Amino acid sequence: MPALFRLAATETKLFFREPIVVFFALAFSPVLYAVLGLIPALREPGADGVRTISRYLPIVVAMGIALFSLSGLAQLFAAYREKGVLRRMRLTPVRPAVLLGAQLLMAVVLSAASTLVILLIGRLAFDVDLPRQLPAYVLSFALLELALFALGLLVAALARSAKSASAVGSLVFFPLVFFAGLWVPRATMNEVLLTISDLTPLGAGVQALQDTASGNWPHLLHVGVMLGWLVATGGLAARYFRWE
Repeated sequence: MPALFRLAATETKLFFREPIVVFFALAFSPVLYAVLGLIPALREPGADGVRTISRYLPIVVAMGIALFSLSGLAQLFAAYREKGVLRRMRLTPVRPAVLLGAQLLMAVVLSAASTLVILLIGRLAFDVDLPRQLPAYVLSFALLELALFALGLLVAALARSAKSASAVGSLVFFPLVFFAGLWVPRATMNEVLLTISDLTPLGAGVQALQDTASGNWPHLLHVGVMLGWLVATGGLAARYFRWE
């Protein structure tokens, strides 16, 4: 455990030396949400009395985690394998699995911090209510994080280089954020699109975050979908991940 935390601290320092990666993994989502909040029409109540800026909060949170997973984490591991970092770690007392745990720990903590910033922007700048069912919100957020990070590790496992990890990550990212409701809100999707959305990790995660933010517990379907993605992609990542 001490080695894990020390390595996580070191990897965090190295991570912040890449400003472009840091921006898209951590800062892009808060900036996007702030820009969306400046649009007057998004701050007006809809026909159901809910403001669009409130609907966008869980979508932007989920998008931020997906960016971190599919752009940051996947490329980083692919680059480490491509450059022989993981192979050289076999000659040290630190096992490569500890590096995996350190990266996941760093990703969980930093994405949680980015989400907290988004929530504070929503509350302080646009008067968006904080989650009313906090334990359920934290549980839904944790499941979404783990499912998406497992998906990112699967991309890293299958990609042969950092460039291919970036390409594959982008191909996966855009359909996921579409079904999460970034361009077409879930409330306006037809039955077919909504069913597909419910079966994606981002769609299920967004709905779970929306439910818990309004004071309810997440639907078992959405919890099951996120757990299913976590088990399936995590198992495949463990099966096909190559240290060299």
